[in-house]
Amino acid sequence: MTEKKRTEPDWQDIRVFLALARYGSLSAAARALSTNHSTISRRLHSLEATLGEKLVERRPEGYVLTAAGTHALAAADAMESAVHTLGRGPSDGAPRGLVRVNAPPGLSQGFLVARLARLPLQHPGIDIDLATDLRAVSLERHVTDIAIRLGRPQDGDVLARPLGRMGFGFYGLPALCERIGNGEQPVFIGFDEANAYLPEAVWLARHHPRARVAFRANNQVAQATAAGAGVGIALLPHYIGRSAPGLRQCALAPAPPAREIWLLTRGQDRKDLPIRTVVDYLVEAFDAERALFDE
Repeated sequence: MTEKKRTEPDWQDIRVFLALARYGSLSAAARALSTNHSTISRRLHSLEATLGEKLVERRPEGYVLTAAGTHALAAADAMESAVHTLGRGPSDGAPRGLVRVNAPPGLSQGFLVARLARLPLQHPGIDIDLATDLRAVSLERHVTDIAIRLGRPQDGDVLARPLGRMGFGFYGLPALCERIGNGEQPVFIGFDEANAYLPEAVWLARHHPRARVAFRANNQVAQATAAGAGVGIALLPHYIGRSAPGLRQCALAPAPPAREIWLLTRGQDRKDLPIRTVVDYLVEAFDAERALFDE
């Protein structure tokens, strides 16, 4: 029997296209799918041949979507969401599907994990993928469905909702804070060299240029743990400092200005029930604990 020529897209080809569209390079897509470069390239060419369209272009900065690729990405993302709901039983009007959330490491580890982990218990059809990244990720490429960012967003076609303001202070063990209050020179805990560009790291270096930084870590939850060991004081968001066992805020001024917290989603997802459910949940969580963040 002669094999019928395939005219419908292959799901595995679509998965590869999604990964390449989201991450922008063969190597990153290969890592995400635990495969190799040649497989990524072969499946991409297979999908382009099936659709009769060029979906991506290779440029020095990586792979970018063509107009056809942008259109295909939205459809492929919807297909992926549908696949995630298979096997969960008949639809009963409840939100179902995977929702990807991206936020900075400190905010994820120090606040979001404990709150978002409760959401699938309230909505058994929703799965949460919480990823952390110090740099902004792309909503347009569908790397994430919900992005939580610090500072007013500059993105284009996105819906942006303010979640509140993040205040800062210096935190340490009570005895150490008392000695600093009596005139002892502070020893600090700060960001590692790879993250010295972050606003809090830059602010600390500018205002205390000659101070000793005895311990460095790449996120503020780890810095709070170090402060609990007594090695120094850490410049922390209040939501971390106020929640860390044994720490208290030191009477050391000034502190950096508060930063705005924003929640971003794609405009096209405003009616997506799972995404909207997670957005509403996050807005309520931040509103309920506003005192934890405020100055």
